[in-house]
Amino acid sequence: MNNLILFEQFAKGKTQLQKRSNNCVIYTRVSGKEQELGYSLETQRKTCEDYAKKHQYAVMGVFGGTYESAKTDERKEFNRMLAFVKKSREKISYIIVYSVDRFSRSGANAIYIKDQLRAQGIFLVAVTQPADTSTSSGDFQQNIQIIFSEYDNNLRREKCMAGTREALMKGEWCQRPPYGYDIMKENGKRKIVLNEKGKFLQKAFYWKANERLTHTAISERLETFGVKIPDKRLSGYFRNPFYCGLMAHSSLKGQVVEGNHEKMISKEIFLKVNDLLRENKHGYSSNEVEEGTPLKRFLRCDHCGAYMRGYIVRKKNLPYYKCNTLGCGNNKSARDLHSIFEKTLSWFSLVSNASIRKFVAKQIATKYNREHKEKDESKETIKRQITELQKKQERLEERLINEELTLELYNKFSGKFREEIIALEKNLLQNQKRVSNLEHCVNIVLDFAANLPKSWTLMGFKDKQLLQFLLFPEGIRYSKKNNECRTTKINSVFSYIAHLVRDMGQIKSGASKFLIDCPALVPRAGVEPACQ
Repeated sequence: MNNLILFEQFAKGKTQLQKRSNNCVIYTRVSGKEQELGYSLETQRKTCEDYAKKHQYAVMGVFGGTYESAKTDERKEFNRMLAFVKKSREKISYIIVYSVDRFSRSGANAIYIKDQLRAQGIFLVAVTQPADTSTSSGDFQQNIQIIFSEYDNNLRREKCMAGTREALMKGEWCQRPPYGYDIMKENGKRKIVLNEKGKFLQKAFYWKANERLTHTAISERLETFGVKIPDKRLSGYFRNPFYCGLMAHSSLKGQVVEGNHEKMISKEIFLKVNDLLRENKHGYSSNEVEEGTPLKRFLRCDHCGAYMRGYIVRKKNLPYYKCNTLGCGNNKSARDLHSIFEKTLSWFSLVSNASIRKFVAKQIATKYNREHKEKDESKETIKRQITELQKKQERLEERLINEELTLELYNKFSGKFREEIIALEKNLLQNQKRVSNLEHCVNIVLDFAANLPKSWTLMGFKDKQLLQFLLFPEGIRYSKKNNECRTTKINSVFSYIAHLVRDMGQIKSGASKFLIDCPALVPRAGVEPACQ
């Protein structure tokens, strides 16, 4: 039997011819509005439609028609087009684009997508870059065009990034500024300035730094001013160094530079807020604010040292403080304890005597200037230490380049020097803050200290707590046995005011017994101050 036609059924490698339809889809896109000049969406669509009409293709759908970057294939319209051609009941054989870079600039990933489509009988057709993709040479030619599109895209990005970096190094922010800023032109020069929303965000920074409010509380307080900032957005704003005058950008490759834009807050406030954020990484908070018991977490039991808890007696509807230690039994009416505390505050109130006030103001200013003179000397010492460490860092780099040092040793010592420099920079930053108008600030303090009991009574819970710890940094202790409060530490400024006012009063009467009669205000070594 010489005719082998009966045996062809057992042959291998037989090519199955795929039947192509005349159905196609059109995809158009531009990266941004500026690209409309060369590749307008209307021009792309008209050219693709003319090509389809010339080859008698039936256009089953038009996709794109919007701004989508081709450096990634995670595009809404692009993925909608791929889903359509894969699932369409009408067999789609062609995807028509103006050029291959309109399809994608993602290089290898674009080639992979094209090959997957080709396996399903769907071919990519670039109108301005014709190639017979049914052959190996034509397919190879189209792959080269895709790779060159990615290369061209990378070149453009490098040039753009170089220009962006150069501008950033000069302190100019090239992109849209973050929330709270507007771009304006003054004498033809571009400036970035705070707007009204930015001024409220500025308040949020200070509320977080000084009052330690939760993000929810800050968001609610802002809403009372008519400014809506979701609490979930605040963390991002608080961590953005742009608000303290610095710029962080991927083009800077890990550097942070000073910007020319208007600062919203100082660097000290920014670091303080971020230290608080690190303390509470998960953002959990407990709302224990109770206006009726502002001394809780401040008042301790004198017998066992535990904090006294604030609570409300339901039957009487009266606030009380109680020690939770089993068997201690130390409890007291909040009204009585508040009365004792207000009397204690009256000791630190500055009387309205003009001559005494003037003298106190002068003494406070003198002491402030003396302390800051020492800080200035300390700043110079820190700067010298930083300079020495930077020289060591440079010497380390030279030794690495000259192969006098291994990379392992370089990383070890370089990291150590960097940590020391960061610690010194933080110390320097904390010592840089100085009052610009000392006289004005002293007058504010004296006005506040004129009547502390009244000021404390009118304050809210958090402000009361701030004042309490300002006067008595280590809190106060209550003894039920002696019915008295005492403390181990008093703020030196308020102690000085109280001492001076009462001492001068005694001088007028001819005898000063302040140091003997009031050990609570000026504690001697080994004596714990107490007040009835």
